[in-house]
Amino acid sequence: MTGEAVPAVHLIGALDTKSEEYGFVRDRLLAAGVSVVLVDTGVLDAARVAADIDRSDVAAAAGRTIEELRTAADRGAAIDAMAEGAARVISDRDARGLVSGVLVLGGSNAGFVMSRVAAALPFGRPKLLVSTIVAGDTRPYVGTSDLMMMYPVVDIAGLNSISIPVLARAADALIGIVHGDEIPARAASGPSVACTMFGVTTACVSAVQADLVAQGDEVQVFHATGTGGRTMEALITAGAFDAVADVTTTELADQLVGGVCSAGPDRLEAAGRAGVPQVVSVGALDMANFGPLDSVPARFADRQLIAHNPSVTLMRTNVEENRELGVILAQKLNRATGFVEVHVPARGFSQISVEGGPFHFPEADRALIEALREHLSPSIPLQIHDLAINDPGFAAEIINALDRALSSKKGM
Repeated sequence: MTGEAVPAVHLIGALDTKSEEYGFVRDRLLAAGVSVVLVDTGVLDAARVAADIDRSDVAAAAGRTIEELRTAADRGAAIDAMAEGAARVISDRDARGLVSGVLVLGGSNAGFVMSRVAAALPFGRPKLLVSTIVAGDTRPYVGTSDLMMMYPVVDIAGLNSISIPVLARAADALIGIVHGDEIPARAASGPSVACTMFGVTTACVSAVQADLVAQGDEVQVFHATGTGGRTMEALITAGAFDAVADVTTTELADQLVGGVCSAGPDRLEAAGRAGVPQVVSVGALDMANFGPLDSVPARFADRQLIAHNPSVTLMRTNVEENRELGVILAQKLNRATGFVEVHVPARGFSQISVEGGPFHFPEADRALIEALREHLSPSIPLQIHDLAINDPGFAAEIINALDRALSSKKGM
């Protein structure tokens, strides 16, 4: 460990079970001139390598003691407490400029600790998780952070001919990042706008983005895969955007039917709650997303399915689902406290639902439109365009609506 005033890579983990591995990574970082702080989150057995921040301090940060965690003999509660404590310790040290990066090694418990720590750190602060759990569903660990992940091939269970190169390269990755040139700041001259996009709405969003950038605005595009929507909602709440072009609200369909791209029940609520101006459309609500074809739930066996690729299967939403999606959209937007406009491309909600496309289903589209007409507040403009979502004319409508949205923020 180096002096308090020196930013350091923080190695966070259970030093009773992973001491050898953490010691190896620490030594490689130190040999490259990188300052290191070793943080112990172990509970049961004694640490076998000296920590710079002791487990008792980590537990205390969560309002607990190591003794009570041991006595309770509840492994899950202990991990939860130590993860909370680690996140608080790291957040406090980061606020004092003492964190240059974090690295966590281990299995699912290590992944859980990192999920809490990563959420407590700002974007851009290096976060590397080396864990066997990254071969599975990583959404619980990534959350809305910019977490980097590395699969260790073998379990983190000693130093051997496979684990040594893996751990060395993990250390090298942080060495390269910490020693890298400072990232130049880039400030847009205009407002910052969030957009949502899917592959089947790319043409529309790209046209909107190009127009905004040409005006000097900054545009952040979020891939509507569930994590993308959650991240955008979190950043809206944090005050990162002046307006939102929520062109692709497909995550609502996955939330409704149990698809893999759900962004949770709070999707499409942050902007309304914060009063951030928003222009909303129905992009890709003609589909829900699942994994490989054989992973689609049996209850959907008779539905129209398309293998987007070997790992992604699309299911066409039906009339009843579209009607319900229209009600959901209306109810969420009716609660908004700021500017809202809704624009619907009646000739196709995505690239593949236009006339001649495999998901062309006008009755389902009409069900959503009629539900919006019935349930959306009269105070919210609803514009139905005789266009498909990727027609240049529809992008122009979204651009014009964004101009009104941004003008409303300026009080014009």
